[in-house]
Amino acid sequence: MARIYPFRAFRYNPAKVKLEDVVTQPYDKITPEMQDRYYARNPLNLIRVILGKHFPGDTEEGENVYTRAADTLNAWRKDQVLVEEAEPAIYGYSQVYTVPGTTETRERRGFIALGHLYDYADQVVYRHEQTFPKHKSDRLALFKATRAYCEQIYMLYNDPGFSVERLLFENGPAPDQAVVDDYGVLHKLWKITDPSLIRIIVGAMQDKKLIIADGHHRYETSVAYSKERAAELGLPFNPAPGSETAGADEAEKLHVTATDLPTPAYPEAAMMMTFVNMAAPGITILPTHRVLNGLQNFSADDLLAKAGPYFDAAPLNGSNHVALKAALDATEGVAFVAVTAHGSWLLTAKSEAIAPKLQEFSPRQRQLDVVQLHGLLFAQILGLSQEQVTKLGNVKYLREASEAVELVNKGEADVAFLTKPVTLQQLRDVAFANEVMPQKSTDFYPKLLSGLAIYALD
Repeated sequence: MARIYPFRAFRYNPAKVKLEDVVTQPYDKITPEMQDRYYARNPLNLIRVILGKHFPGDTEEGENVYTRAADTLNAWRKDQVLVEEAEPAIYGYSQVYTVPGTTETRERRGFIALGHLYDYADQVVYRHEQTFPKHKSDRLALFKATRAYCEQIYMLYNDPGFSVERLLFENGPAPDQAVVDDYGVLHKLWKITDPSLIRIIVGAMQDKKLIIADGHHRYETSVAYSKERAAELGLPFNPAPGSETAGADEAEKLHVTATDLPTPAYPEAAMMMTFVNMAAPGITILPTHRVLNGLQNFSADDLLAKAGPYFDAAPLNGSNHVALKAALDATEGVAFVAVTAHGSWLLTAKSEAIAPKLQEFSPRQRQLDVVQLHGLLFAQILGLSQEQVTKLGNVKYLREASEAVELVNKGEADVAFLTKPVTLQQLRDVAFANEVMPQKSTDFYPKLLSGLAIYALD
């Protein structure tokens, strides 16, 4: 069962700052250029906490990026830059955006609350892609120093009846925060504090299974730390649910006060999450393109010769990323565009030839573009080891096809592979089968804005 909890968030004080000056994209989507821009935008920008700068004098035992983050967060709380809510709440969250590369406008709706932490083996929370060890160690060090969640992870649940959306959005309150981010996305937030309504939402979510859309590293880091803290406190990691799991029918019959609302057994037992109904419209998944560099003796002719038994290769004219993407999007089945300094080719999969080369993967996974790219093209044709791929040494992951193509044209990469996006149905099938796709298989758009709410454990 999925347990969720309301919480008293810390939020930026509008008397001290303009929200657009202090919020950021998630830490793993912040480039060095963006980091500099956030630093310059406002001295109270959240970048100083979630992705601070390293300085030459930093030491592991003395001052460093993590201790500065903790000191900064504590100072902002003391100075009332961040103010704690007076009562526990669940926060409605709406994002209105234009789908990249189109003129289509969509709205993605969800809500922010605390979500209980589970092992994947409990089959309540499911992952869908692999993670990078370096990212997990960095997030754990930051969390131990700050003891606060300044960013939410993005969770999917399935509710074809839209029961939670109706409670949150029909005749709901006007947003008390609204801000436009770097990509022109309008983010709106409002709080739900009615204890009876919160209990109904808690009850409506209790039979749901959750899929991590964004935030695998932070989730796995939080589970590890929760286990560590449970052992220190002499508590079970996953205590049996108590009265907080009363069903929606029972909650509707009761007059509930704030003191009756469910809370985690200990602060580290839950983390801040945004929950989005995958049955609702508004979800967009973008492709993540792969750019490879540092390949020994790479040549386009060699790539095409080795790939020939498994992919039909059709040459494409020019290197304009729009035309290359258009050719890819118009192709049915598994396909990629390989961009090299000596030309670009549309590679279309020969399914029968590929299947025997991917026997280590389930039949479900063999049909995925990203699995054929990583399992066959990277591992067997180009000879990249898992270490080379997962340690971010030879592979760069990019959202923009234009950037991927430009790196090849400038001679800063050997080859770029433009890809199609994973579908939501593919993601569901893989996750609920307890399988994982290669890292960076999905790019959910837009990202959840960091700094709208903060869950402080102390």
